Amino acid sequence: MPLTQGVNAQRFWSTIERSAEIGQGREGGLSRLALSDADKEVRDVFVCMCRDAGLTVRIDQVGNIFARRAGQDDSLPPVLLGSHLDTQANGGRFDGIVGVMGALEVLRTLNDLQHVTRRPLEIVNWTNEEGARFSPPMLASGCFAGVYDLDWVHNRQADDGAVFGEELRRIGYLGSEPVGGRDLDSYFELHIEQGPILDAERVQVGIVTHGYSSHGFLVEFHGETAHTGPWPMEKRRNALLAAARLLVEVDDIGWDFAATDGKATAARLSAWPNKAGILSDWAQAICDVRHDVPKAADVMAERVRRAVGAAASRAGCTAEILDHWSWGGRIFDDELISLVRRHAAALGYSHRDLASQAGHDAYFLARVCPTAMIFTPCKDGITHNNAEYASREDLEPGLNVLLHSVVSRADR
Repeated sequence: MPLTQGVNAQRFWSTIERSAEIGQGREGGLSRLALSDADKEVRDVFVCMCRDAGLTVRIDQVGNIFARRAGQDDSLPPVLLGSHLDTQANGGRFDGIVGVMGALEVLRTLNDLQHVTRRPLEIVNWTNEEGARFSPPMLASGCFAGVYDLDWVHNRQADDGAVFGEELRRIGYLGSEPVGGRDLDSYFELHIEQGPILDAERVQVGIVTHGYSSHGFLVEFHGETAHTGPWPMEKRRNALLAAARLLVEVDDIGWDFAATDGKATAARLSAWPNKAGILSDWAQAICDVRHDVPKAADVMAERVRRAVGAAASRAGCTAEILDHWSWGGRIFDDELISLVRRHAAALGYSHRDLASQAGHDAYFLARVCPTAMIFTPCKDGITHNNAEYASREDLEPGLNVLLHSVVSRADR
């Protein structure tokens, strides 16, 4: 039976405000890093909300939380919907959170309407999407999709020495459920755009057709400590300098492709001892490149690889690419894209197709089941910043499109 009602936007907004009380960072923002005490607190609140809504909660071995609403035929593969509750160090109140709390509102609305879908529905909160504490990003959804090995994930280490698996156990979210290997009907992810297009054009709903092809790198350099005063220039092996040269070259790569909307980011530089008076004998750099055209992204990535060797050679150091991650492209399901587009039109919302330029858990889910993303506007496209903002009126159209799309898919 087709739905004729929408979500309870005020109730949804109250869950956003409740989430925003946990892990507060700079004024108006959040600093809720994965597997921190604040992450535990928001997880506990979310699990209570799910159980209050009559959902069955399960947790897998990388801490992904699944909350299930039974279907008329509960043997059928579920329709999955969700996102993440962790944030960046200077994060906002909406990135990822809208997708999780929005999924909860969809199921609460179905409870209100006493509408039981043919297929079961499951909300998911993915662990460590941001990669702000444990690298790389989208770590747990990647494990779910078979991209990362479970033991490798459990052994990832944070800057403070914390180990992923040990932190899961510490906060009580080392679950017993196997990671992945399940039949899924489909996956839907609602997200703020994290870009300025919808807000600038006053468009209510974004239909995500694909993701920018992206490549990320973790590079390590080794040199030799020496006194910064007397040691001759020709004998210096400064690892910090090698990493810095690489990151400058990465930025230049971005500018070389900027005219076609390519982007390259020098994201992080770490070094040891990193003190005045001494050269650093160790450094790590994190960088990434992305472009809407996959071949262009491949060229940018190859230039990064060459820059690694050049930077090391010029500084008299050795270098190794410790990790490389990639995602994006034409990965989303055409049938689901059409379904979302059809419901946006039927509900009378202005909408447009667009690409996702950021990374999302949906990228990995697209490897294991049909997947779609829905974007909502966010003010001026500001995100990963405490000034990130989306109003209730910005979010409600995307929520209703999510509701109707999910129900249509689950009832077929």
